[in-house]
Order: sequence, then C-alpha cells, then structure tokens
Amino acid sequence: MTKRVHNFSAGPGVLPVPVLEAIQHDMLALPQAGISVLEISHRSKWFIEIYQEAQANLRQLLNIPSNYHVLFLQGGANLQFSMVPLNLLRGQNAPADYIVTGSWSVKAVKEAQREGEVRVLWNGKDDKFVRVPKQTELTFNSDAAYVHFTSNETIQGVEFAVEPDAGEVPLVCDMSSDFMSRPLDVNRYGLIYAGAQKNAGPSGATIVIIRDDLLTKVPDNLHTMLDYRIHVKKESSYNTPPVFSVYVIMLMTRWLMNDIGGLAEIAKINHQKASLLYNLIDNSNGFYIGHAQADSRSLMNVSFNLQTPELEQAFLSEAAKHDLHTLKGHLSIGGIRASIYNAMPLESVQALRDFMIKFQTNH
Repeated sequence: MTKRVHNFSAGPGVLPVPVLEAIQHDMLALPQAGISVLEISHRSKWFIEIYQEAQANLRQLLNIPSNYHVLFLQGGANLQFSMVPLNLLRGQNAPADYIVTGSWSVKAVKEAQREGEVRVLWNGKDDKFVRVPKQTELTFNSDAAYVHFTSNETIQGVEFAVEPDAGEVPLVCDMSSDFMSRPLDVNRYGLIYAGAQKNAGPSGATIVIIRDDLLTKVPDNLHTMLDYRIHVKKESSYNTPPVFSVYVIMLMTRWLMNDIGGLAEIAKINHQKASLLYNLIDNSNGFYIGHAQADSRSLMNVSFNLQTPELEQAFLSEAAKHDLHTLKGHLSIGGIRASIYNAMPLESVQALRDFMIKFQTNH
C-alpha cells in the first residue's frame, strides 16, 4: 500500500481509507455498468441510484423532515453567499441579519449587501474573532428576512456549540466545515449549505438543505442557475451535476452510517480528538497559544500560535519530517492550524500531540 502521511489540510480534507478504497475499486468501472465513475452520465440509471442513495442517507443521518429539499449544487459556499440573498432577500422589503464571527461570514455579508439591506447583529472583528456570541448578546429582529450565521469558522477555529435561537425568523447557516460532524435539529433551520470538501466528500459539490416554504419567497426573473426553485424542480440536474462528487458523498454517508454508527458516534470521536490537542495547549505553560477562547473552540479546526514566527517555522519544518503535513495557518492570522475533520484518524491526532510534546521539550 502507498504510504499515507498525516494530512491536516483545511480543505479538501482527509477522506477515510475505506472510502478511498471503494473509489479505487470503481474507478475503472462500476460493477454491472462497465463504465468508470468519472464517465457515467447523470441521466443513467446508475447515477440516479447513486443520487437517490446519497439523498436518502443524508435524510437518515440528519433526520431531515419531508418538507425540506436536499440539493447537490456547485460553486461552494462562495456561490451560496450570493444565492441566499438573491433568493431570500431580493424584493422582500426587509433587511437580512448577519452574525459575523470570522473570515467566511465577513464574505457572506459583502455579497448579501449587493442585494439589499444587511444588519450585523454581532461582529467579533474588534476581538480578532476569538469567540462566538452568547445567546444573550444577540437581539433578533422579527422583521428580518432571515438570520445568517457560520457555524464553524475554518480560519479562526471558532464554532457555535449550539445554533442561535432566532425565533420565527428563518435561520440560514453556512455549515461547510462542521457539516455532519454532530447531530443537529434541522427543524430549527430554514436553509443549510455546506461545501462537501471538509466532511462530506471531495470538492465540487455543495449540499443545500432548504425548507419548502422558503421557495415561495424567491423572486421571479432570477438567472436560471441561481434560482433554488429550478434546482428543486430538476432534482439538482438542470445542468450536469457534480457526478463524481455526489458518488463520493454517497460513500461518505455509508461510512458514517455503517462504519461509524451515525452522527452521535462521530461527535464523540471528534470531541476526543480535539480534546487531545486543546488539553496539551492549555497545559503547555504558554508555549502553545490557542487562538479561540475555550468556550468557542472548534472541534474541526484547531488554530494556535507559538511565541515567535521563527519558532512556528521550525515547528512546521520539523512536523513535515514526522509526516505531519499541511499545518500552516491561514495567511490572515498565521500560526498553526490542524484541521481534524470526521475522517481524520485518532492515530493522526495522537501523532501530532506526541510531536507537539517533543517539540516543546526540545525548544
């Protein structure tokens, strides 16, 4: 078997070995189809079966009610930053409320402002995005078209442990980097979107879960590819969908259901992995400096600094020699970032922890 290093990439993220092996098996030809998964038509019965299973598995894992539609789109979260206000804000004569907790929600606000009035309910910029707000810090407006938040900020490593309670106002969430990492109550949301490349598959597909009543808010005369109603009507196949990505999403949902045992079980594993690193950071006597406040820490992206840039560069160089890769923090905040998504093996996190202990001892 080809040697695999410990891949802490923020995205595309690590995939489980059983999923990669299944892809390898089907790469030359799907069983009974005689065609590679890279070649099958989105109109073929083989892909329709894949599509239907991926949808059914997501519905089962997340307990998605029947009045929600599941779409497989493209363009990542960046396109959803525009599609959400195009569909839900344009022509509503009501502002949209945004909670700003990091780099991705900043981008979401910028795109929404092109379509209508945006109110920022809370902004963590002055504190360098080290935490998410408490419910008591948020004053929601009953006249809002929707409330948007980012459940996990990949760059800053902050995460909502519980979604905000916006009352009757539709809650819209960019869930790209913690989607399917834990159970959630879909009924509390109007719309969820998530790029697949963190926890659900490879890049190329964006999962959108939208409540049926929100489709009545969509204005007429939108560009066809930007209209949620079209994608619902055409079952995500108005244009050629991301066939391979949907196939891998199907495999990832199988892995979560059959190998892991569901979202409650993966949540336990994710807590265990994150605790290994955060406990070490907290007990390093300031050698490692966590970016996020303790009550806002992400279970997916552990961001931290060392005392000097030179020490951080030495950390990255030595880590690579121990097969610990893609640990460099985002350019906007520097430091170190370990992305430990669902498929990150516990053994890889243990290897990073052990290296961090040794590095501190030596420096």
